[in-house]
Amino acid sequence: MTGTLQPHSHGSTLVLTIHNPEHRNALGPEIYVAGIEALIAAERNADVRCVVITGSGGTFCAGGNLQRLLANREQPPEVQADSIEALHSWIEAVRSFPKPVIAAVEGACAGAGFSLALACDLLVAARDAVFVMAYVNVALSPDGGATWSLMRQLPRATAMQLLMLGERTGAERLHQLGLVTAVTPPGEALAEALRLGERLGSKAPNALASIKALANEALTQSLPAQLRDERDHFVRNLHHPNAGEGIRAFLDKRPAHYR
Repeated sequence: MTGTLQPHSHGSTLVLTIHNPEHRNALGPEIYVAGIEALIAAERNADVRCVVITGSGGTFCAGGNLQRLLANREQPPEVQADSIEALHSWIEAVRSFPKPVIAAVEGACAGAGFSLALACDLLVAARDAVFVMAYVNVALSPDGGATWSLMRQLPRATAMQLLMLGERTGAERLHQLGLVTAVTPPGEALAEALRLGERLGSKAPNALASIKALANEALTQSLPAQLRDERDHFVRNLHHPNAGEGIRAFLDKRPAHYR
C-alpha cells in the first residue's frame, strides 16, 4: 500500500492530505494519480479558489518509500522511470495549476516531499518542522524538480549545501533563505495555510491565474517576451468583469466581491 490523498473542503479552499501513516506519509503512484485528478477537478470547480497540500499525523511527507525503491531495484529500470514520471506529472500539475497552491508542513519534509513543498506557490511551516534533501544520504540523486527549484531560489553554494550534504534544516533557517513563507507554532501550519487561503480567496481568480502564469514564464523568457505577455494579460484582465468590480470597489471604499 502506497497511501492515499484525502480531500476535504474548508470554505473556498480544497485541502489535500497525504495519508500513509505506516511509512510517515511516503509518496507513491496512487498518491500521484490522485493528486493530478484532484487538481483537474479543482480547476473546473469555480467554488475552489485555493488548494492546500498537507500531511496527516503531524508529518508532511518522508519522501519516497525506501522499501518500494529497494524492490524496484529487482525490476527493469523502466519501472522506476515510470514512477518518477508520474511524480513529475503531479509536480508539473501543481506548478501549472491556475489557482494558488500552499504547502502546510508539520514534522518531517524529506526527499520528494521537500520537492513537492517547493513546487507550491507558498510554503507555511511549523517552527519545529525539519526539511532534508535526503537523496544523497541513500546514494540517490534528487527528483520532483528539487534541483530546478533550489537553483533558482538560492545562491549556488547554499543550494548545493542542501543538495549535497543532506543535512536537516529547520523552518526558521529556510524562512531566512526565502523558501518558507511563514513560520508558525507547532501544530498550527494548516490553520495558517487556511488563513492564507481565505485571503487569496478574496482576490480575483483571473488575476491570480495571470500572476502565476507570468511568474512561471519569467524564469525562462527574455524581457521583451515577458513584457509582451504582461501586456496581453493586463489587457485581458482589464476587460474582465472582475476589474470593473475591483476598480469600483476601490473608488467606493468598499470590499470587492469577485467571481
